[in-house]
Amino acid sequence: MEPLLAAAMTRHHGVFATADALAAGIDRNAIGPLLRTGQWRRLRYGVYTTADVWRRHESTGTTHRLSCAAVLRRLERKGVVISHSSAARLHGLVLPRAAEDEVQLTDPEQFRTGKAYRIRVAALPPDDVVVLDGLHVTTLSRTLADVGREWALVDTVIAADDALADGRVTTEQLTGASLAQTHWINCGRAARALSSARIGAHSPHETLTRLAILKAGLPEPLLQQAVYVGARLVAVLDMYWPDHGVFVECDGKVKYTDPWRDRTPAQVLWEEKQRQDALLDLDLNGLRVAPDDLWERRDQKLERLAALLARGRRAAPRYRTEFWQGGLRRVPRAQAS
Repeated sequence: MEPLLAAAMTRHHGVFATADALAAGIDRNAIGPLLRTGQWRRLRYGVYTTADVWRRHESTGTTHRLSCAAVLRRLERKGVVISHSSAARLHGLVLPRAAEDEVQLTDPEQFRTGKAYRIRVAALPPDDVVVLDGLHVTTLSRTLADVGREWALVDTVIAADDALADGRVTTEQLTGASLAQTHWINCGRAARALSSARIGAHSPHETLTRLAILKAGLPEPLLQQAVYVGARLVAVLDMYWPDHGVFVECDGKVKYTDPWRDRTPAQVLWEEKQRQDALLDLDLNGLRVAPDDLWERRDQKLERLAALLARGRRAAPRYRTEFWQGGLRRVPRAQAS
């Protein structure tokens, strides 16, 4: 590759414009053949990347980053920042199935729409902007507040729970981001979603289960509670009601099909049985909720849980509990791209 073109790609985060190619000494008539042979790939009118760079991003699921860089190269406007769903992608947040593919930006002065991009006008305090691999992006908390005004409440809570579980944002930061957007359009929707987020939900299934429980009018559980007898760890419960001695475990298929610690599925099943027996021996009662239960057997599961909570605790607990690892995952799920 021409050194000047490589330098342009470095400056513009993996993309280059026609002007960059011409400045590097590439003949304008050579651009068409380079595109037809697949050596270059057009991202937008007059903005390209190389096949190698595209394949590298395609293999890691980060092609949207190139789309953002291409729009920024085309606009050549200072002060514009990647935001909303685009920022959510770059931060590695859990996205709704219907998340927009268009590049979304925020500018403190200008509103604009174009082919596959949209610029919103909004205040951009310096503390709301972070640099991710050279690109200016709204911070994680600002991004969650922005998408919270547009996404369905459940989608925002899932994304916020996930970021909290990785320790990438705090509840205080979420509250601050929400308060900073008071009187903005749909700020109430974002405030409700962010105030519903909790540290300790380690999967979208756990978030959906908790929200279903709360929607049914049942009390809110504690999350990620470690059960000890003396110094022995018996179990870490996804959800626990201390006043009732009741727990809920959210079962995902991956627990059995892709177990960790080099265990076989049979070993996982055996350990789960032993764990369940140990909990029952401590007069802890609960139920398991699989993803399909939330769609096919939701009412039955919630009725069973309500009955367990109504029964109450039969005796003083013979164990102690504590918040396991501050509610954080053993290994973070995501890192920003």
